[in-house]
Amino acid sequence: MASFKRFGSGVVSALTLLAVGVQPVAAQKIKTEKMPEDLLPPTIAAPSGTPTPVPTSGARPARTAPAAVPTRAPTSAAPTTMPMQSPVGTPQAVSSPVVQEVVVTEPVMPWTVADAQALLSTIGYIGKEGLVPADYQPAALKAAIARGEGDALDALASRVFAWLIEDLRDGRTPMTARVQWFAVDPDQDTMPTQQIMAQALSDHDVPGVVAKLAPTNPDYAALKDALNATPMAQKERRALIQANMDRWRWLARDLGTVYLMTNVPEFQLRLVVKNKILRTYKTVVGKPGRTATPQLAETVSAVVFNPTWTVPQSIVKGEGLGAKVLNNPKWAAANHYKGYKAENGMITVVQQPGPTNALGLMKIDMPNPHAIYLHDTPSKSYFNADVRAFSHGCIRTERAVELGMTMAILGAGMSATDAAELSRAGEYKKVAMTRTFPVYLTYFTFARSIDGTLKSFADLYERDAPVLASFKAARQLKTTQRASDEAIIQLDNPL
Repeated sequence: MASFKRFGSGVVSALTLLAVGVQPVAAQKIKTEKMPEDLLPPTIAAPSGTPTPVPTSGARPARTAPAAVPTRAPTSAAPTTMPMQSPVGTPQAVSSPVVQEVVVTEPVMPWTVADAQALLSTIGYIGKEGLVPADYQPAALKAAIARGEGDALDALASRVFAWLIEDLRDGRTPMTARVQWFAVDPDQDTMPTQQIMAQALSDHDVPGVVAKLAPTNPDYAALKDALNATPMAQKERRALIQANMDRWRWLARDLGTVYLMTNVPEFQLRLVVKNKILRTYKTVVGKPGRTATPQLAETVSAVVFNPTWTVPQSIVKGEGLGAKVLNNPKWAAANHYKGYKAENGMITVVQQPGPTNALGLMKIDMPNPHAIYLHDTPSKSYFNADVRAFSHGCIRTERAVELGMTMAILGAGMSATDAAELSRAGEYKKVAMTRTFPVYLTYFTFARSIDGTLKSFADLYERDAPVLASFKAARQLKTTQRASDEAIIQLDNPL
């Protein structure tokens, strides 16, 4: 069993986090307050209920923006039809959300010539953000400016500015090209297009407002610097950087003060506090194909010390484990299995806590329709491989007990001593978080590695091609779709 001594360095790191990122209350206790996902990032929108006034030019009246198009709530897409109750762990496809997608209608507001000129200038420099200036019709805008203020300029400038807002805030890549990307970006809820445009025109500061839309993460800034330092002749490198800059825009502009993030192709998990990596952990991710790890933005709800594992029916029935457990009680006990047979004949097998449990000694819950979570593993040798894609979708995490103890200290106000005692007790214990942490399961093929250097990573799941192709094609109009509508695969099998 794990010992307090063994995980001492991890506990020290957790207490260091308390000093640099979280204010402690008493000895090794955590102050109860809102966590990063509850603290909305500074936005350029006016306070709720206080709309920014739309400026007018001369005698032209301000236009009222069209009624808002319905959008999904900013959480990972939940299926409209969940499967009937079946044994935990059985592979099954869950139907995707059935939502009628509507093309987003941009608000139309009055533009002065000066504001339109500022927009035209901003479009000219937008390539530095990895976007395509031609998408925003600079020639047509220039012609409309030459004709002067009026309905034509209002309509065109409003439309292209809204497109610019959408692409910088939400990403240019259409949702259909974001393969298995189920993370929902909340930015259009916290920074609505109408309020952004109204403020830009009220302040007469189009470039200043646009500059506040890009992701705040320093990794995005590093990609931007790399793009602008790469010669135009190196088209493939520039395209790859451009695609990965856009992936940052698919996430929340501000990821929070404390969060976990794994970059699947890098096989690494980060614990980040105030944009600084405090700890890193090797990971084993899903095998390519049906078991590939999806991209999610979720929340740590609990850590489970010494978890149990309900074995999937594909193993219980398909591989005969159920019959073996029931017919060989001594073997079952030696291997920490308990079997149960229902009246309908179905056998359920639960592996009991212990070092040989398929989930290891720690599970980190992050409820989601995909049944994906972070967990320990008894098969530590897999962490020595260079390409660590062996799981059925869940994230096996190196030093998971240390990470779980850190979460218990930071998220549940637990002392280091109590966390260590739970970890070595050998009994199932679920510790709910009183302060929750965002978890981001991302997919970047060109990014800063855990050592801070920009690197390319193998396109493990071949997800670059549709993103790269979308940048070569004309910009598509945005719809209300907020996440992939591909089928949700539930495997829940850590083997």
